[in-house]
Amino acid sequence: MGDEGKIFSLAQVSEHNTSKDCWLVINGKVYDVTKFLEDHPGGDDVLLSATGKDATDDFEDVGHSSSARAMLDDFLVGDIDTSTFPVKQKYSPPKQPHYNQDKTSEFIIKLLQFLVPLAILGLAFGIHLYSKST
Repeated sequence: MGDEGKIFSLAQVSEHNTSKDCWLVINGKVYDVTKFLEDHPGGDDVLLSATGKDATDDFEDVGHSSSARAMLDDFLVGDIDTSTFPVKQKYSPPKQPHYNQDKTSEFIIKLLQFLVPLAILGLAFGIHLYSKST
């Protein structure tokens, strides 16, 4: 096409997002696939939805044949300046206070697990005896 070797920003590539002018970014290269839109087996919507972003994952996930990969050379217009891609934010969960198990010893917890039901049982037995005697 004559533009091979030219470097484009993501903003420049994003301007080419219509059925009359469609550019894609795949593996760091910029391709003008406008002439291929009608012939694409998945339809033109698939290609149009991949404009304005790095479409590498979309392209690789489909599992294109080697002949489909070879066809890309016919549509090459240049390279992408990867520094113009938005920075991906890594998800970090909200900070939660650290639970310190040492504050409550396991012995006290086990003792309470034994004594609380025993106390409830004793109270119920006491109420039963009191209500029987009156």
